[in-house]
Amino acid sequence: MRNEKKYMVQSITDMISDSDYCYFVTYAGIKVQDLSAFRDQLAAASARCTVQKNSLIKKAAEAMSITGLDSVDLTQSTAIVYGKGDCSAVAKIINEFGKKNDAVKAKGGYLDSKVLCAADVAALADLPAKPVLQAMLLGVMQAPARNLVTVLNAKVATIVNVINAYKDKVQNAN
Repeated sequence: MRNEKKYMVQSITDMISDSDYCYFVTYAGIKVQDLSAFRDQLAAASARCTVQKNSLIKKAAEAMSITGLDSVDLTQSTAIVYGKGDCSAVAKIINEFGKKNDAVKAKGGYLDSKVLCAADVAALADLPAKPVLQAMLLGVMQAPARNLVTVLNAKVATIVNVINAYKDKVQNAN
């Protein structure tokens, strides 16, 4: 392999290994201004999009010992969307942009040492945002404590009501 290609493979390897997520996207037939708008949307979510040759992506996957990349359709034009942070927000951007522009759609991805198919990327796009998921988890974690406090308050309130009723009965008797 020529030195230029070795450098490109190493660059793709670094790109994949240094990011939290990596999506493979087709962009065949997209206009330059639309691709630029797509990249701007991704940049707002701290993601980047680079166009790479399929053969170099496959070589980089081999160098990283990624198995299962054969299930991803790495033919025709492929761009790699990668970055750090919320992977579902970026998947949502890819999905939404793909609805507006048929030329862009996810082929698959790589997340947490697992290869994703296009359906997995779509499922990630359907997830709520990370802060919403964290709030939901916090609500679930706080529920037992909140329920315990409610039960304890109900018992105390019952005792106070019984004492007040007894006090009223005694006052009315006098």
